[in-house]
Amino acid sequence: QVQLVESGGGLVQPGGSLRLSCAATGSIFDFLLTQWYRQAPGKQREFVAAINTGGGTNYADSVKGRFTIFRDDAKNAVYLQMNSLQPEDTAVYYCRALGSGTYWGQGTQVTVSS
Repeated sequence: QVQLVESGGGLVQPGGSLRLSCAATGSIFDFLLTQWYRQAPGKQREFVAAINTGGGTNYADSVKGRFTIFRDDAKNAVYLQMNSLQPEDTAVYYCRALGSGTYWGQGTQVTVSS
């Protein structure tokens, strides 16, 4: 049974940084693609960033240059480093993995506010 567990969310001031973690049971090598999505109150869930098994990455235009997705194979985890956070980045952030199936984590809240 594949499980994804996110952590690292919290309250941060505008301009601050957070690093989100997505820890997987089972090997992340089993996943063809690992992604981060986010959902703000009253809005649809939207794509944020993705990383494939070869290490290739892709980002939403709204986060390019500020967010970085990377993986630590030794820790079987994928991370989202978020810099220069703005109030519009406030959302619940979800990890999603595609492999033999599609798997979602439970989400972690990120709030950017002064």
